[in-house]
Amino acid sequence: MNYDTLHRPGTEREWNESFYFNFYDARSDICGFMRIGIKPNVDERSMFFFLMLPDGSAVGTRGVEPVGDSSLSVKGLEFTMVEPESRWRLSYRGPMARMGAVEVSMVAMDLTFDRLIPTYDYRRSVGAEGERIARQVASEHLEQFGQVSGAIEIDGRRIAVDGMGERDHSWGVRDWNAPRMWYWITAQFDGENALNVTKLFTEEGEVSAGFIHLDGRTVPLVHADMATSLDSRGWPASLEMELVDSEGGRHKVAAEVMRSVQLPFVGRDGRSTSLMHENLARYTWRGRTGYGIAEVLLRQ
Repeated sequence: MNYDTLHRPGTEREWNESFYFNFYDARSDICGFMRIGIKPNVDERSMFFFLMLPDGSAVGTRGVEPVGDSSLSVKGLEFTMVEPESRWRLSYRGPMARMGAVEVSMVAMDLTFDRLIPTYDYRRSVGAEGERIARQVASEHLEQFGQVSGAIEIDGRRIAVDGMGERDHSWGVRDWNAPRMWYWITAQFDGENALNVTKLFTEEGEVSAGFIHLDGRTVPLVHADMATSLDSRGWPASLEMELVDSEGGRHKVAAEVMRSVQLPFVGRDGRSTSLMHENLARYTWRGRTGYGIAEVLLRQ
């Protein structure tokens, strides 16, 4: 079955189909994350795309437009499926704002995502109760890590990219202000070792999900305990995780935030707000060092 397709939408106002990619190249020290989300019942197609650069700065853009056709293209950002559940092309051409500055950079991106494992279905981690609790944050959820290669040009300077990253594809109701908090963790150590962790906190309970990919085997994650240290601004600075997989394996993982971008999400009521911290992190696990995104969403 090909899950890399647009699904028949539900009737809920905030029903959403989401495609997300991130990557980090340790050699060139460039990190990117991007998302296209479609909410057909409010005629909304949205995007965001951010790059965290070697000098510690960041550039980014966000945009919204009507749904239009069925392509995954918004405001210059486009995702093209080359091979279902295996290969995607990620492209962008246009302006991106310098974070915390008035300058604007012109950016062109042409990357390819190639899978390193088959897609992982979160249903392998959660039962019916977990699905019920998570129903406001996209109940259907697939994850996959892979190799990301190509090039990005920023103001005429070309940066070759050859790293690893994660993609997810989710569909169902997506209300950014429904959860009290969530963690979404991606870490790639090499082509045989990676992990993905979601910890969701809602008024109705908690949900843990994700996978452990250890020595080439993918094992469902069934429980996660998270502890976060904050900096003077109240932003995540480091994380400690204790994870349990479906085979009873226990894993201690530490993460140190290297750089971060903050994205606010304002509810349709104009009052409720959540702040998403998208953090590039350095991970240690079983004596290995890896990199990835440590996403922390906090309701304000």
